[in-house]
Amino acid sequence: MGIKIKVLFFILICLLFGSQTVIAEYNVVRVGITDNKFQNVLKQEITVYGTSECEICDKETRKVIDRVSADAEIQIKNGVTGLEVVTEGKGGTLRDFVIVCPQGFLGVKDLTRKGKPALYHGAFELIQSKDRKGFYLVNLVEIQEYLKGVVPNEMPVRFGLEALKAQTVAARNYVLTPRTQAYEEFNVVDSVASQVYFGVNTESDLATRAVMETDGIVALYNNEPILALYSSTAGGYTESYAYAFSDPLTKMFPSINKPYLVAVPDKSEFQPMEEEEKAREFYETKVPSFDIESPYYRWKKEWAVGELENVLKSTLVTQSKTGFVHPAFKQGDDLGKIKDIKVMRRGASGKVIELEIMTSKGCYRVAKELVIRRVFQKDGISLPSANIFFDNKSDNYGNITDVVIYGGGYGHGVGMSQYGAGYMATKLNQPYYNILRHYYTGINLGTMPVTVCGNEVKQTFWAPIGRAQLVVTNSTAAKITVMINGKILEFPVTKTIFQKDYKIDISRYIEDGANTIIFYPPTLGRAVTLYVELVEKYGTSL
Repeated sequence: MGIKIKVLFFILICLLFGSQTVIAEYNVVRVGITDNKFQNVLKQEITVYGTSECEICDKETRKVIDRVSADAEIQIKNGVTGLEVVTEGKGGTLRDFVIVCPQGFLGVKDLTRKGKPALYHGAFELIQSKDRKGFYLVNLVEIQEYLKGVVPNEMPVRFGLEALKAQTVAARNYVLTPRTQAYEEFNVVDSVASQVYFGVNTESDLATRAVMETDGIVALYNNEPILALYSSTAGGYTESYAYAFSDPLTKMFPSINKPYLVAVPDKSEFQPMEEEEKAREFYETKVPSFDIESPYYRWKKEWAVGELENVLKSTLVTQSKTGFVHPAFKQGDDLGKIKDIKVMRRGASGKVIELEIMTSKGCYRVAKELVIRRVFQKDGISLPSANIFFDNKSDNYGNITDVVIYGGGYGHGVGMSQYGAGYMATKLNQPYYNILRHYYTGINLGTMPVTVCGNEVKQTFWAPIGRAQLVVTNSTAAKITVMINGKILEFPVTKTIFQKDYKIDISRYIEDGANTIIFYPPTLGRAVTLYVELVEKYGTSL
């Protein structure tokens, strides 16, 4: 059985037993496919096809309903009682079905990515919305194939292999543990709303190598996969999670911090910039940092005061709906004349997290970096970042005539900076694990922790220097049995009641490059949680 057919078979098994599966030999990502503008996921009609013969299968039974010739159109329309499907002159209404192309790729007619026809690995699942007002096209794809369509679209390939590896690990973490999941029908979408995924026709040989040479590896903190946020350009100093993101459930801001997502300077001599003058001094100059080659490293925006007042009349209405503008500004409210704009609070990177807009009619307090960026739009485009300071111009009477913003960076600035990763890889010759450890504080790298009870679990992983240790957590098992690269091994566990983790050096069984490990369930029905950690030497994480 070829690998592509095995993956498709696994996808059908996942559909039968549910999409939440233990990470094993394969795991499947569910991606909502948007339109050519990367906006709409709910569809009324589409036409799909396969580059070789396709099969339409019942989701529950996996029984083949129909076979469709290569390149033949499969027309799908939303219906009252299901989806109306027409294939090669035959039609009918179907519910709960998938489309697979075992020997080729799946495509969507008239859908393009980077100017090329959009083609995909894996399977298509068609899911009608609960209100039956449309349907979703969901690509079910094995995670390695998914990442091949993400990495070269999230990061320029010119950034080099090690930066692409760092991007791969971050992207793998992101899809396994997204910050929020907007739709219950799929895990992520294929746009910047999650992370960019353009499919087969945009894959790159170097990015594919990065995906293969980080197979199975995720970033971990306290034995759990991290939320690996990243953005284009931090500006020389990343920001703490709490000062950029609100709590996704309570909307509290600042939110609770994540210890691995704290503000990090590119150089030790860079000092925290909560104070206005320090932020101004840093962002008005191109002080050398890892991000210096980004076109958005430093930038400037300027408005005539009347122009900005017109912008604020619109943006304050929209952003008031987020709950981070106080008092809320409503349609038709009189903004008045801008008298001053004052930064009230900054994060360690100098990022503005709260400011006041004072006008002749009132004072409006705006919080949260994304809201601030969207309030101060220029030509309909939000600010590149909130690492900003104001330098306003006034007439002889003290009235503001122009509002000038100087800034640095592009994006939220939390976690890995992609331009910084590229610089560290190409200019500093740093391996991917050092890049990740710079941006994510206190992490280690390893396979996804799994709980084994009743069934064996298989993982594949890539060890860059052929060293690893087995980490056993929260277990009372007396011994652990595994198979590493075809060799069955048994290790005693002598953890005391005061130990949280027990670590076993398995480097002698690990090869440089690709490895396979099978975890066998312990005796007496006990469950054990464990994973493989990459190490420089026993007891020292990469």
